[in-house]
Amino acid sequence: MTSPSTSAAAPAAPANPRSRVILASLIGTTIEFYDFYVYATAAVLVFPILFFPTGNDTTSLLLSFSVFGAAMVARPLGAVVFGHFGDRFGRKATLVASLLTMGIATFLIGCLPTFNEIGVWAAVLLLILRLFQGFALGGEWSGAALVATENAPKGKRAWYGTFPQLGAPLGFIIANGVFLAINFLLPHPEGAGQRSADFLAWGWRVPFLFSAVMVIIGLWVRLRLVESETFVKAEEKGALRKFPLGTVIRHHWWHLILGTFIMLATYVLFYLMTNFTLAYGTKATLAGAEAAAEAAGTPFDAATYVPGLGFGYTDFVLMQIIGVVFFGIFTLLSGPIADAVGRRRLLLWVTGVIVVFGLTFNLFLLPQLDPKFTGALVQAFLVFGFMLMGATFGPMGAILPELFPTNVRYSGSAISYNVSSILGAALAPIVAVALWAAAGGSPWLVGIYLSVMSVLTFVALLLSPETKDVDYNADLGVGATGSL
Repeated sequence: MTSPSTSAAAPAAPANPRSRVILASLIGTTIEFYDFYVYATAAVLVFPILFFPTGNDTTSLLLSFSVFGAAMVARPLGAVVFGHFGDRFGRKATLVASLLTMGIATFLIGCLPTFNEIGVWAAVLLLILRLFQGFALGGEWSGAALVATENAPKGKRAWYGTFPQLGAPLGFIIANGVFLAINFLLPHPEGAGQRSADFLAWGWRVPFLFSAVMVIIGLWVRLRLVESETFVKAEEKGALRKFPLGTVIRHHWWHLILGTFIMLATYVLFYLMTNFTLAYGTKATLAGAEAAAEAAGTPFDAATYVPGLGFGYTDFVLMQIIGVVFFGIFTLLSGPIADAVGRRRLLLWVTGVIVVFGLTFNLFLLPQLDPKFTGALVQAFLVFGFMLMGATFGPMGAILPELFPTNVRYSGSAISYNVSSILGAALAPIVAVALWAAAGGSPWLVGIYLSVMSVLTFVALLLSPETKDVDYNADLGVGATGSL
């Protein structure tokens, strides 16, 4: 029989078991990023043809990327709305709502009629659903990061914070794996190109419709969560605010600015490594485009054509997936390192390397005389770039929430993360395509753009505090929020 003293000394079981915390924070972001990557892939392969048929490849791609970027504008609104409810009423219900919103919007994109069927309204409906995707993702990431870090054991907060981050590489691999499988299974009577008649007619819709299955699984996991002890303690102490947005802007505006720019280089790097490289890598070289035009008997203007590397879609996506594996590995490795040496110190080193990496684009991404050598250089570029992506993205799950007290942590981290998405993710693909065209098909200006954005992040890190030893249970925000 257990003695009273022994019972009193035994630690209470955590409200959310470790496996449930990890799975709930991981599966939701995996689904959300899957939905986002499905759109990103279609934005390169399908939407320029089916929704924006302008007659000019570059213009169609820019229009497609503009709708892709529009979702980033909706993300701060989602951050404000979901952040408000997450800080007022708890993390669980907010996470369920964000997942449902994202899943429904993604499923409906798979049902949309195209330009040939309803004209410009196809693009309008695509834009509306894309805005809903962005709105949902605006509330997803911060909630998942808080589920992970607010339930983390002492000294392992950055390590736990990497699990929602791991949803990014997993979502990428699943989304592109589904596209590859569909492309492989469909007949290609006109050749092995990725844009077969069946793929454009209906195959591209399957990844969007498949998201419904993943959402059901995610909901089942998240509905089993209970609120973290940290949030419950803030509620018991009367620290919760009626208007968290006002509190965070009034008392924590400086940390909002720092968090926004701390995340900037990560966003720019990520969307260059995924969207831009896919567009650049799979677009025909000048010689390839000229030969294709001659074979088709169509006019070709070499002066206005913006060449790429000429890889096949399947080959290049497989190269990206190899790189993304390193993204996942370095995301996980970054957590224990950030717990050991501090988030700020690790990110300063990684950001400095990203600055240098941006200066190497022409060394890796220009076509060589030997196609195999070109492939080897591009693969090395993708592996190294995604390694840096993991090393910078992993600690974000800890550092952004740690900048804010419990009663505004959802709102503060969500706003920083998603305002940065406008400056980084929304603009990066558009700016990159414009710079690529301005340089006559060379990627060197795109690399300079990455380096400049990374310098801004480096400065923000220099101005920010080290958050490694922040005590969530003590940092409830009770006394600093006035009468709001």
